[in-house]
Amino acid sequence: MLNVFTVDVEDYFQVSAFEKHVRRDQWGQWESRVVSNTHRILQLLDRHHVRATFFVLGWVAQRHPRLVREIHACGHEVGSHGYWHRLVYQQTPEEFRTDLRRSRDALQETLGRPVTAYRAASFSITRQSLWALEILVEEGFLADSSVFPIRHDRYGIPDAEPGPHRLETPAGSLWEFPPSVARFAGMNLPVGGGGYFRLSPLPWTLFCLRRINRVRRQPFVFYVHPWELDPEQPRIRAASRTSRFRHCVGLSRNEAKLDGLLRSFPFGRLCDAVC
Repeated sequence: MLNVFTVDVEDYFQVSAFEKHVRRDQWGQWESRVVSNTHRILQLLDRHHVRATFFVLGWVAQRHPRLVREIHACGHEVGSHGYWHRLVYQQTPEEFRTDLRRSRDALQETLGRPVTAYRAASFSITRQSLWALEILVEEGFLADSSVFPIRHDRYGIPDAEPGPHRLETPAGSLWEFPPSVARFAGMNLPVGGGGYFRLSPLPWTLFCLRRINRVRRQPFVFYVHPWELDPEQPRIRAASRTSRFRHCVGLSRNEAKLDGLLRSFPFGRLCDAVC
């Protein structure tokens, strides 16, 4: 069973929790660390002979086209993470389509090949923004990984289907690969990456992910950001304590934990799982 390893390629100052304190028109003024941090992930994946799907922010792709080409040259799939890292449910359908096209075009012009996988900023396809799935199909996307089947203050559809499945829209069908959850006591617990992975002991995460493979007989989807391997990154002091904790917890141990994860499961690209 091939699980899916994914990377959301964005810089530390571009996360949704900081957008009130770091304006998008000021992004260019911040120290960028996305290239060096993405290289760390590429090296880690290479050591384990793993190919993954990298959802690249369009803003990053336009400023670092060589990085996008390096990701592709290493055998990884390149998908879209939108252009401005805006929450989908804070956009109109027209704004979303414009942002989607801009990100897709930046990636396709760099690679010279179609980009057909998408992940929304902060998993922000929720009940409020399910209309975005139809737009994805209309714009030629084949797979999405944006619907998180949990309850959260910023995202999530708690009763969404937890495993890979086909979604039907008025424009056609789309593969949905949700971030992974484990079912305990009638609740979905997030176990597939990000701050949840950094906060939890590695044995617990491995136990939960094995249950998905063995009990549900489904592959799981794991996700990580390049900045999650960078404990020396600048801190956004103006953010709330909650946001700073979520962002910084476990950064110093994360690379070693990822190494343990990659030794424990077979991983591939999202496009491999679709096939």
